[in-house]
Amino acid sequence: MNNKRKERNSSLKKYIVAERYAGMTLERYLKEVMSVSARQRQKLFFSRGVYVNGSSAHTKRLLKAGDMVAIRQFKDTGYGAVPEEGAVDILYEDDEIIVLNKPAGMLVHPAGQTKSGTLANYLANYFRQQGRVVTVRALHRLDRDTTGCVLFARTPEVQVKLEAMLAAGQLHRRYAAVVRGDADSLQEKFPDGVIDLPIGRNALQPNRRQVMEGGKRAVTRFEVLGKGRSCSLLSLTLETGRTHQIRVHLAHVGYPVAGDRMYGTRSRDISRQALHGAELEFLHPVTGEKIAVKASYPSDMRKLMELDGIRAYDGGVHD
Repeated sequence: MNNKRKERNSSLKKYIVAERYAGMTLERYLKEVMSVSARQRQKLFFSRGVYVNGSSAHTKRLLKAGDMVAIRQFKDTGYGAVPEEGAVDILYEDDEIIVLNKPAGMLVHPAGQTKSGTLANYLANYFRQQGRVVTVRALHRLDRDTTGCVLFARTPEVQVKLEAMLAAGQLHRRYAAVVRGDADSLQEKFPDGVIDLPIGRNALQPNRRQVMEGGKRAVTRFEVLGKGRSCSLLSLTLETGRTHQIRVHLAHVGYPVAGDRMYGTRSRDISRQALHGAELEFLHPVTGEKIAVKASYPSDMRKLMELDGIRAYDGGVHD
């Protein structure tokens, strides 16, 4: 990319170094003060896109109070996924973030053999219809057959901030699951409502996970929202984000998610696991405002609860 094209497709983000940061290396300043991710720092230094007082600078440059640090920020030039016509259920939207309600049977973004028909493809088309080129940036994932809230960042700067919030446990996600069994006995097993069991990869089936010694720590908190004849409705939050964590934990302790064919058994009343990303709560990365987004229970979970006689009392998330 020549210099003129680089200038057209980018802008400079500038900071003046405060006295308390004097003596800090440039790389550390980018990380701790400007919140630039490791991957972005590597790209910036490689492309000579970091400047001190107007001149390109290296990672070990020691800063002085009053120095002007600038980094080149490139505008989005692609969507990150091929735009395709398809419905998107928008739960919340502003200039920095967008939250979608993912339906069952859909991946969040292209992966493996699935190159189209994903939430990312449809969101890219939504951006295109608005006349804006915005790279699709999902902050977290849901399994193909799990429904509910998915958060996307509209800019790389907001993505970095949200990723830091996620890592710090400041992005709160609440799930709802219909499980097989009477929740009274589950509460007897875990009176504090915490399942703290390590999870690792299944050696014989690499796409599956299991509770195992030597696995990574995994912590799931649960609360009973309702009970029926053979199933219970649980509210679940994660302190860690292991693959399939909720499904693995619940199956291991004897309360598999209804319809979970991988970790439980098939169900005649629902064709997929009855797991739903019901709520998302966090402070807005730009305004600091509290954002709380809820996704109503999908129709197949409603039907399952009706058939089993579950009456939820979770404050109306399912309404």
